[in-house]
Amino acid sequence: MLSAFGRAFRTPDLRRKLLFTLGIVTIFRLGAFIPAPGVSYNNVQQCLQLTAGNSSLQQMVNMFSGGALLQVSIFALGIMPYITASIIVQLLRVVIPRFQELYEEGASGQTKLTQYTRYLTIALGLLNATTLVSLARSGQLFQGCSLPLIPDNSIITTILLIITLTAGTGLIMWMGELVTEKGIGNGMSLLIFTSIAAGFVPAMNSIIGAKGWGTFIAVLLVGLVTVALVVFVEQSQRRIPVQYAKRMVGRRTVGGTTTYIPIKVNMAGVIPVIFASSILYLPALIAQFNTPTDGRPIPEWVVWINNNLTKGDHPLYMAVYFLLIIFFTYFYVSITFNPEEVSDNMKKYGGFIPGIRAGRPTAEYLQYVLSRITLPGALYLGIVALIPLVALVLVQANQNFPFGGTSILIMVGVGLETVKQIDAQLQQRHYEGLLR
Repeated sequence: MLSAFGRAFRTPDLRRKLLFTLGIVTIFRLGAFIPAPGVSYNNVQQCLQLTAGNSSLQQMVNMFSGGALLQVSIFALGIMPYITASIIVQLLRVVIPRFQELYEEGASGQTKLTQYTRYLTIALGLLNATTLVSLARSGQLFQGCSLPLIPDNSIITTILLIITLTAGTGLIMWMGELVTEKGIGNGMSLLIFTSIAAGFVPAMNSIIGAKGWGTFIAVLLVGLVTVALVVFVEQSQRRIPVQYAKRMVGRRTVGGTTTYIPIKVNMAGVIPVIFASSILYLPALIAQFNTPTDGRPIPEWVVWINNNLTKGDHPLYMAVYFLLIIFFTYFYVSITFNPEEVSDNMKKYGGFIPGIRAGRPTAEYLQYVLSRITLPGALYLGIVALIPLVALVLVQANQNFPFGGTSILIMVGVGLETVKQIDAQLQQRHYEGLLR
């Protein structure tokens, strides 16, 4: 392994890409600790010691920002506006025919969709920045901490703070695209990887300090089993054989090859977990806005929501979370993989699945396989996402349990993809890749 990394750094072109990527990652992490203008750094640190936020969605957003959200730094919004914009643009392909036409146009259409994603990212960044500043000024960012995070409440300071946070989002998006273009791997994914990895050491230290070394070793064992499970499932796929008939194009014979359609067990990635967390946050948000502050009795439905749908260790919360993940897995896979489109493309180029007629029977067969292979993928996502909630019950850990949920899914997926890209570039220059 060490010799493989040595070969990577001895290759000038690959070394330049790796160092460029490390430089961007370093700048990204430094920006997570630079306070935004007008924010009291000392008060933020005191509030962080008193409380770390009780909202599961807030904790998830803080994880994606590498802890920068609760630091109220210039990179406080992190990569979440871009993730949300990308998901929205992808879903709009089903609603807006023009977006689907751009997607099918190839490189030129993809460029326009990317531009729309950038515009939407800035718009969402502006909206999120306004919300974050409002929460910080009203004292709701840290429940139970009354220290003023923004001592100066003037309109100039507020506008400057919102512009800075929005500009930070744009800068992160630009750095991610630079890594994709000049570095190694997908830039946005690597920045998310960096943000999540930055929270591992503090989380493990907190477990040692609160529960001791016995619990720490148990958490490590759970982490190893979880990583092994995620790697196994993420690499698993159903390969549907496809054969192309021979045909004459001019004086040449083309076709006659055999290939396959890879259908991954987890085609939806981490998107269903994010959707389910966001949906489960809505009842708590509605209950918070309907809680009287003038001494009147709290409505019974608000009390029921606070007791059952806001705590991660409640059985009903876990059950609803698990079912929502399964639902969104099927929903997202049905949007991203269209069996009829795949069948039409195969028919256009003379391809067919052995034993299956071309056209509608092929689409029905692909739908049959897809619906059955999505079930284990959905169950796997639900089980992995429940690991931090189960840990909350068993060892009284917080919901940012390091080995489980979105963190491991993203880190393993990004790590595997990056290693594959490094391995492919090494094999272009050497007989051996990164891993033997």
